[in-house]
Amino acid sequence: MIICLETATNLCSVALIDNAGVVSLRESTEHKSHASQITVFADEMLRDQGMKASDLNAVAVSKGPGSYTGLRIGVSVAKGIAYGAAIPLIGVETTLSMFWGMKQNIHLTETKKEPYYCPMLDARRMEVYYAIYDSSGNKIKDISARVVTEDLFADIPESQSIIFFGDGAKKCKDIINHKNATFAEDFRISAAYMHRPVIQALNEKKYEDVAYFEPFYLKDFITTVPRKNVLGK
Repeated sequence: MIICLETATNLCSVALIDNAGVVSLRESTEHKSHASQITVFADEMLRDQGMKASDLNAVAVSKGPGSYTGLRIGVSVAKGIAYGAAIPLIGVETTLSMFWGMKQNIHLTETKKEPYYCPMLDARRMEVYYAIYDSSGNKIKDISARVVTEDLFADIPESQSIIFFGDGAKKCKDIINHKNATFAEDFRISAAYMHRPVIQALNEKKYEDVAYFEPFYLKDFITTVPRKNVLGK
């Protein structure tokens, strides 16, 4: 079995998976709960299965892009488990697991052309992290951070349908101008969606270096300077 950690957004999600699928899942949308709940969820799930961390085949984590703090917490916990239990560490691009989550939950008619999939993560203000995949999970456009404008997807033919989803897509619905755009507003990221890429990585022995692995932030963390000092001046 493999334990999967997803902390790239406000959702704290932990899944226990095997070759057949998801064995157990714990999730919380409580604000800023990652640090306090992720290890609790992992411990509960292992105890329910009568397992220890050292019994796992690997630990997997969503490596980004996404929330700077969330990614840092998830990767730190994953590295701690991998090091302490002497098991492999697997990193999965957040947009790739989002793609598989959307792919397995969408229902297309037989006559409808396969769409492109555009997972989007909120990068604050009007900026998003996104990538574009075809129906097989191949990247049409690599992961990037962009400010959303009307013509951002002008290079996608109007005849090609494209699905936008994720917390970044919600704020773009009224801006993106594409004839065959669909917005899946009910999509929510989950550690359960890491199953396919994680099993593939395990079978191919594509592991991260526990000592040197870092989250894929995509852009530098920027702090803001308050306009007023502590005296309110």
